[in-house]
Amino acid sequence: MRVAVGLSGGVDSAVAAALLREAGHEVVGVTMRIWDGRPLPSGAGGGACYGPGEIDDVRDAAGVAAALAIPFHEIDLAAEYSARILEPCVRAYRLGTTPNPCVHCNRWMKFELLFERLRDLGAGCQAMATGHYARVRRDEASGRFLLCRGRDRAKDQSYFLSFLTQAHLARALLPLGELTKAEVRERARALALPVAEKRESQDFVSGGYRAILGGAGGPGPILDERGGEIGRHSGLGNYTIGQRRGLGVSAREPLYVVGLDPGRNAVLAGPERLLYREELEAEPVHWIALPGLDGPRAVRAAIRYRHEGADAVVSPLGPGRVRVRFVRPQRAVAPGQVVAFYEDDVVLGAGIIAAAPRS
Repeated sequence: MRVAVGLSGGVDSAVAAALLREAGHEVVGVTMRIWDGRPLPSGAGGGACYGPGEIDDVRDAAGVAAALAIPFHEIDLAAEYSARILEPCVRAYRLGTTPNPCVHCNRWMKFELLFERLRDLGAGCQAMATGHYARVRRDEASGRFLLCRGRDRAKDQSYFLSFLTQAHLARALLPLGELTKAEVRERARALALPVAEKRESQDFVSGGYRAILGGAGGPGPILDERGGEIGRHSGLGNYTIGQRRGLGVSAREPLYVVGLDPGRNAVLAGPERLLYREELEAEPVHWIALPGLDGPRAVRAAIRYRHEGADAVVSPLGPGRVRVRFVRPQRAVAPGQVVAFYEDDVVLGAGIIAAAPRS
């Protein structure tokens, strides 16, 4: 096939392109420009996918394409990135939630807009490949495409792809799904790829999108579990559930951010025991391995990246909304984050955490 490979300028996507070329595919390298040139706070943006470091990453991506002797395209998607990713992040921060921009970037930018723009250029690609550590296979019984964990559980990135649609997965190639990170590095060195020793990049800008866009909001009170003011915060967007550092308050026992109240513009602080939740609600919900949920189902629910997943039962609450009840209470469930539902290595689907009420 003629395959578009999203080249980030890093070692993973470079090896993905090399593996596809070795497999006999006609490979086209493509990278997207997403930074619109806006100034960043001092120290922000280094080694991240958004910011002035993009210049070096695009250069490295072009170098990989040259080393592999494949065509290379740069596509400017800065305006679309601002509208689809950055602006929703700002709104989420100001509502007291913690968004996950990478999940939405993968769906809307990489597997949707980037592929469409390349098609508009007449590249004629039939598939889209990236350097994610995950796997795609087709279930013969249902005919559905399945998203599965990567073999390297320490690097598995299926969580970040959990909002891809059947159409996306039908044209997705993930060559690194069966490899470990060490194997990828070894392959890059063997091929003498110019990025073989390049360090890991961050998923987004240093300091968070809120630092760039003013998404933190204004200062307000820090309240204890009885509602008394014990300090002042610098803006809701600078805090997330489970955070301990940076509160600037002293107490007899360690205090954590246990809630964000945009109505009062307040950070709620309390002891660690207040971080645990027995259930959450998620909306909207996106299903991959099944067309929908028609009753309670046992799953492993991952409430953030690197979370190993917890035994839970997910139940429908109505169109696009579910309740997740954990077998054991889970720590620091943050509204705005993605909850991904697994059955063994298969991603059943995912949703955005809307609420995590106390028992």
